[in-house]
Order: sequence, then structure tokens, then C-alpha cells
Amino acid sequence: MARRPAKANPQRPRRATPPNGNGAPRADRDKIIAAFLALLAEQPIETVGFADIAARAGVSLATMRGEFASKLAILAAYLKEVDRKVLAGGDADLAEEPARERLFDVLMRRLETLAPQREAIRSLMRSARRHPGLAFALNGLAVNSQQWMLAAANIASSGPKGMVRAQGLALLFARVLRAFVDDEDEGLARTMAALDRALARGQRWAGFLDEMCRFAPHRCLRRRRHRRDRDDRDGERDFGDERVAV
Repeated sequence: MARRPAKANPQRPRRATPPNGNGAPRADRDKIIAAFLALLAEQPIETVGFADIAARAGVSLATMRGEFASKLAILAAYLKEVDRKVLAGGDADLAEEPARERLFDVLMRRLETLAPQREAIRSLMRSARRHPGLAFALNGLAVNSQQWMLAAANIASSGPKGMVRAQGLALLFARVLRAFVDDEDEGLARTMAALDRALARGQRWAGFLDEMCRFAPHRCLRRRRHRRDRDDRDGERDFGDERVAV
């Protein structure tokens, strides 16, 4: 099985870090994200205040508001950075591996990237169980990230079928996180086993849905015709029916 890690103006000092587009140093943004995650590791998200985050980060509330509109926006920025690190760490040797092996490798890289924030993730999971609204919002962030993970594994992630895959993968990954937050092994052996089992179940379920589609050809044909007619009306291109199991 594949592996399962210009010249400075002398009159004005140059910034130590580049601006983020709002005029504030990138370091402020990074400090806010780090402070938020540190606080999450200590207390539930619902009790973390903006003033607490600003104080821990050593920035003003005005600076923090210029960077982020909400706590979820801070979390989204963190997950975007996780996505970027996973995408940058691709293994070209896995290109010829089956889809399941490619996805396993991508998701293990994601878990390894998340490992330093295990306590913050545990805290978020607990809060999500108590607050359905938070769970719904976190699911939206997870689906967006999993679309990128599918793309990293060279599995189609666009169109209606891609969205279904991403949602299924987000739910699958959430179950794996339950093992991950309690896995004290440096090699994440329990997490690897949980991910392998989850991907096997997901592959069987995807195959079952494909079988159902074959047993109802007329209904599936109507769906394809409806989608083709809709795309013709909207001037959009059909997404196709590539078969790749999550």
C-alpha cells in the first residue's frame, strides 16, 4: 500500500512581512490565527471573545476587525492554509496508483498537517455536537476543503457529482477525526487504520449507488437528459459521468 509528510528604499524601512491587501502586515493575520487556535485548545469556541483573541495575538481590535469579520472567518483562513500545505506536498509517484490509494495519501497528509492543532480540533468537535448551527457552518468549510483534496487526488470534484463526492468525503473525514484526536501514536497508526476502513466503506457505498443507477436506467437517463437540456439552456458544458469512487 502507498504511503499513508527589488532594492529597499533607504528612506523607509522595508516590512518584515508582505502586506495582506488591507495594509496590515501578514504577521498580524498569522498571529490572530495562532491565537484563536490556542484559545480553542483551552476553551469552547462559544466562549472565545474577540477581545480575548486580540489580546492573545498582541494586536488591537481594530487591526483584528480589519483582518477578519468573524471567528469562522479565522477558522476558514486556517483551513485554507492547511489546504495549501497539503496541495503543495503532492507525491508524483502516486499518479498511477488507484484512486483510493491517492486519496488515502492526500488525507493522511492533511491529518499530519492538522496534528499540531489536535486539541483545538477536539474542542471544535465537542462544540459542534452541542450546536447544530456551528456543525452546519463547519460542514460548509469542510466540503470546500474536501473539493480541493479530491482535486489533489486527481478525482473529479466539480459539478453535481463532484459536490456529492465532496460532501461524502467531508462526512467520512469527520468520522476519521474522532480517531485522530485520541491517537497519541507519533505515526498515527490508529488514524491510518480508521482512514483505511472509512475509505473502504465509502468505496462500497459509491459502488452501491452506481449499481442502483444501473438498475434504474430510465430514471438515470431522464436525469442526464434534464441536465443536458439545462446546460444547453444555460450555455454550460455537461460535467459528464466519470466513475471514480470516493
